[in-house]
Amino acid sequence: MTALIVTESLFGNTLAIAEAIGGGIAAVRGRGSVQVVHASRAPAELPADVDLLVIGAPTHTLSMPNAGSRDDAARNGAPDPERAGIREWIQAVRIPDGVDVATFDTSIHTRIQLGTAARAAARALRRRGTQTTVGPSFWVTGMEGPLADGELARATRWGRELAERTVAVR
Repeated sequence: MTALIVTESLFGNTLAIAEAIGGGIAAVRGRGSVQVVHASRAPAELPADVDLLVIGAPTHTLSMPNAGSRDDAARNGAPDPERAGIREWIQAVRIPDGVDVATFDTSIHTRIQLGTAARAAARALRRRGTQTTVGPSFWVTGMEGPLADGELARATRWGRELAERTVAVR
């Protein structure tokens, strides 16, 4: 079985977290068991061997990125953001029953998190009938990053936990 990690990353921080999560999953399931792909290149219909889907995006204005927030990021130095991201992919994808789905995001750490991309993605997926686990926020030190100390290791641990949980269930 395969884990698919679909991500949107404007400054590279969310992609780095996605790859670390993938490393954790691969440590449990073996190499070749994980694929990380940008939302603009993700399949609209999941391959039959995908049993774990992990979706991640940066938090923009308490939610998932949208066209306006991607434009803002480009004005602030994001290299050529894709026109379509997680928000659009969630509206297009068909997720079969039986696929475990979890979300994560990157966010600037604040004492109170009013909204995150992980929560918004999970809500959008649930509205489409997909049971989803809201995963953690991984901290960045500013809009462009970098990631806070220890976040890549934390992402790897979370990837291992996801893989162990799905292996135990199967």
